[in-house]
Amino acid sequence: MDEKLLLLGMLRQQQMHGYQLFEFIERDMSTCIDLKKPTAYYLLNRMAQDGWVEEHQEQEGNRPPRKVYRLSSQGEAAFQRLLRENLSAYLPTTFAGDIGLAFMDALEPAEALSLLGQRHAAISTELTAAEAAPQHKGSLQWMIEHQVYHLRAELAWLESRLERLQTPSV
Repeated sequence: MDEKLLLLGMLRQQQMHGYQLFEFIERDMSTCIDLKKPTAYYLLNRMAQDGWVEEHQEQEGNRPPRKVYRLSSQGEAAFQRLLRENLSAYLPTTFAGDIGLAFMDALEPAEALSLLGQRHAAISTELTAAEAAPQHKGSLQWMIEHQVYHLRAELAWLESRLERLQTPSV
């Protein structure tokens, strides 16, 4: 549902071809949402079949024709419904990496420390990318700031665990 809301919301702002949509997502939102190109195209085709999106062919010069998508009135209604559902819902956050934490005792402390250090580096890289995302007007910026906030919180938590692992228990 989030992916549909994202695509509908973007098409609500302006009509675009699939590559434009995906390029924007990759450039400005990849730290906040994991939407693969095949999934985006599948959803666009599905939403076109459902009447939420209208598509037409456009050709520039000698380039091959491409599909351009725009929001239909049914799509606007679906966008409004999905937006309200999304904003009002609480979906518990789960962290796939927490499963490994449950069994970390199966490793030697030095190895666990090393592996969590690698995780720390990966989160730091992701935080740097999120902080470097272009500034946006309006509420799109909220989504980016939310991601940055969570990444900082994750780093702070992980740093406290790393410090605990490095300090021998007495």
